[in-house]
Amino acid sequence: MAIDIQRRQFITFLGSAAATWPLAARAQQPERIRRIGVLMNLAANDPESTVRLGAFLQELQQSGWAIGRNLLLDTRWAAGELDSYRKYAAELAALTPDVILANGGPAVEALQRATRAVPIVFVAVVDPVGSGFVASLARPGGNATGFTLFEYGISGKWLELLKEIAPGVTQVAIIRDPAQVSGGGQLGAIQSVAPSFGVELKPVDVRDAGEIEHAINAFAHQANGGLIVTVNASALLHRELIITLAAHHRLPAVYSGRVFAAAGGLISYGPERVEAFRHAAGYVDRILKGENPADLPVQAPTKYELVINLKTAKVLGLELPAMLLARADDVIE
Repeated sequence: MAIDIQRRQFITFLGSAAATWPLAARAQQPERIRRIGVLMNLAANDPESTVRLGAFLQELQQSGWAIGRNLLLDTRWAAGELDSYRKYAAELAALTPDVILANGGPAVEALQRATRAVPIVFVAVVDPVGSGFVASLARPGGNATGFTLFEYGISGKWLELLKEIAPGVTQVAIIRDPAQVSGGGQLGAIQSVAPSFGVELKPVDVRDAGEIEHAINAFAHQANGGLIVTVNASALLHRELIITLAAHHRLPAVYSGRVFAAAGGLISYGPERVEAFRHAAGYVDRILKGENPADLPVQAPTKYELVINLKTAKVLGLELPAMLLARADDVIE
């Protein structure tokens, strides 16, 4: 009798233990680590890199992702070099991450050559449909989606601003990177409005510091000149050189983003860049939780900034219109 009681007690123990073991095992298992690749168009030591990537990681943290706990981050810095884009895209694809953050059109192009399986979330891409990255903005349809930088039409606004701050300008150098598909679209938008402003445009193709210095020095010999620096990785990487040359030759210049005005450029107009990295973190979070990039619409920026560096204007001897200063989102003094 005592043996039967002990037997029943043992069977009861086994049953309760069996029900408990899976829960205990799950509790002891470490949290699943997901892998994110990042391909940036800047250099690792560029201060803007820290700002942009920091915003991305901060937003991911708000969604419950933390490096070392449930997230592994593999970052590559192409620094605007086409060979580096290709090399690092292949490296990241080989790591088979759960998703890749791509900064700029060249990064997306290189990544899609390397993989059509790994989801890609891009930022700062001007024309993803025309570049062939997505089928449409509403239904990307492939392995990539993300956030555009602006519509080409905004490029005409740069010429308008240049004439507003320097009415006497009649020769305008358009600084662009010939390797970027979007360069032609930006130039086309500026050309479409140039006749109404009575200016002659000079497209200047630049890819490195030497070409930038030679081109601006050569253009500066023309009278009544001004600069428009379009969106391209070369200009961003060499922004201090461009700004220094513009100041040296007393050339009024319009740039595509705040980072240029903050570094001493005269005036910038464009979308708030850092915000796009926060939004990209939201898409990455959704993909990590099971959504398909093909179903996530490509989004356009909602906020544009006009930033004026008043100190630079004074150095150039420009008296900026009061109405323009009133419209500015930020005036750096």
